[in-house]
Amino acid sequence: MFRFLALGLALATLQAAELPRKAPEFTIHLLGGKQVELSSYQGKVVALAFILTTCPHCQNTTQILMRAQKDFARRFQVLESTVEVGGEGMLPRFLDQFRPPFPVGFNAFAEAQEFMQHSPMLIMHMPGLLFLDRQGRIVAQYEGDDPFMSEDKQEENIRAKIEKLLKAGAAEDGRAQIIQRRERREKR
Repeated sequence: MFRFLALGLALATLQAAELPRKAPEFTIHLLGGKQVELSSYQGKVVALAFILTTCPHCQNTTQILMRAQKDFARRFQVLESTVEVGGEGMLPRFLDQFRPPFPVGFNAFAEAQEFMQHSPMLIMHMPGLLFLDRQGRIVAQYEGDDPFMSEDKQEENIRAKIEKLLKAGAAEDGRAQIIQRRERREKR
């Protein structure tokens, strides 16, 4: 009995990512040799999706994120990266088919695992979806098998997460403006 409990705790430890955490620098490689740096979007709420171009669940997530990008455009940014072997070669067809209004590139699967603090000893269920707040902290992450990503609730859950992060950022902006006004008054 003790062995099973110890094994269960060990697996849970392997699986759990630290949240929230400061996002490490991450570069997404785009077609044509260009790159996108995740840190260049600090100040916006960011959704970063790791996908497989032929995965139906990943394609559905892309379509949900396309609608969200359109609706929350000024304060929100979506980034996607395919992590499949040969992803660079599969990307043109995916881009032609979906025409996402946000950067989509490619990375090695191991880079995505490391970024998500996902043990290589465990199966990673696609897509992987992370949310970053305006300070560049990873505040939530989900894999394709998480209830958050269930097909019937996925869009509702994603939109609610974005709205919550945008409101939190607006509240922080409001507090900063109050502090700035106080400081100006005190200088007079």
